[in-house]
Amino acid sequence: MRYAVIRFPGSNCDRDLYNAAVKAGAEAEYVDYRETSLEGFDGVLIPGGFSFGDYLRTGAMASVAPITKAVIRMADEGRPVVGICNGFQILTEIGLLPGALIRNTGHTFISRDASLKIVNDKTKFTKSYSKDEDVIFPIAHGEGCYFCTDEVYADLKDNDQIILKYNENPNGSRGDIAGIINKKGNVLGMMPHPERALESILGSRDGFKLFEDLKSWEENHETVR
Repeated sequence: MRYAVIRFPGSNCDRDLYNAAVKAGAEAEYVDYRETSLEGFDGVLIPGGFSFGDYLRTGAMASVAPITKAVIRMADEGRPVVGICNGFQILTEIGLLPGALIRNTGHTFISRDASLKIVNDKTKFTKSYSKDEDVIFPIAHGEGCYFCTDEVYADLKDNDQIILKYNENPNGSRGDIAGIINKKGNVLGMMPHPERALESILGSRDGFKLFEDLKSWEENHETVR
């Protein structure tokens, strides 16, 4: 599997995400936000940070960047698309995931390890985990509170789209939601950082299995030509 790691002005987790993919055995390459094609890639990774300085609204300016149409096209084709932290915000802004990320209820930036629970282990992103498995991933966000309407929340639960929850909600996210997928199951958005949880010496290696699952998404899958 060959993944494009999208770089926006203000991305600051791109190297972590690149290293995580490579460490798990996948191929990865940085792609500038001004590009208009993702030809030759099997999937897309959108890193955390502060795309375009979070001006206007987090993820809003990135949503109209030249590369966005190619990301949407990859998702429509059923390719894996992962957005972490600011990447999650971008995925909601471009309509690949429902809901929105708003300011934390405490109105402060939070940066620490978080205890989370794997809610759905039947996805291609979480097949190496066990249902209700507790994991530790770092969090670092000021606008990580997941918000959605009652109708969207009901759909997320009915379709098993909630895959990750906080054990102790740090930001006010509805239903303790930390990560969701789309109905097709190929687009993942999450606020915590699994790419920062690859080494026990750093506090946790619980994120490694997610990237192993990405690496083996479809071992015989041909790249777009």
